[in-house]
Amino acid sequence: MRSPGHPKFQRNVEVAFWEQIAAGLLPEEACGVIGVAPAVGARWFRNAGGMAPFDLKFQPSGRYLSFAEREEIALLRVQGEGVREIARRIGRDPGTVSRELRRNAATRGGTREYRASVAQ
Repeated sequence: MRSPGHPKFQRNVEVAFWEQIAAGLLPEEACGVIGVAPAVGARWFRNAGGMAPFDLKFQPSGRYLSFAEREEIALLRVQGEGVREIARRIGRDPGTVSRELRRNAATRGGTREYRASVAQ
């Protein structure tokens, strides 16, 4: 297994960046407002061709796991809870939780650990 490396910024941080751009700020100014490095904002801006790569008005539906649900999965997993118990507590199907744990396990020191920030 390969480690995913540095976790990406949370989507809400990138959305905030693009909202600042839409308000008329330069990428460097937008980075200062939201608190990310200017190099990060310049990369987002350059890679997207100066246009937000997603609809800023879109809110994710309940189909996808939220960051809060992913954090809860990580906490319950560390506490030793099983897949079915985690699913019961967050109100999701056990298959969804199992798939989430399998797909988003980072390898650190030869062990598979689930990290909510990497998964998000």
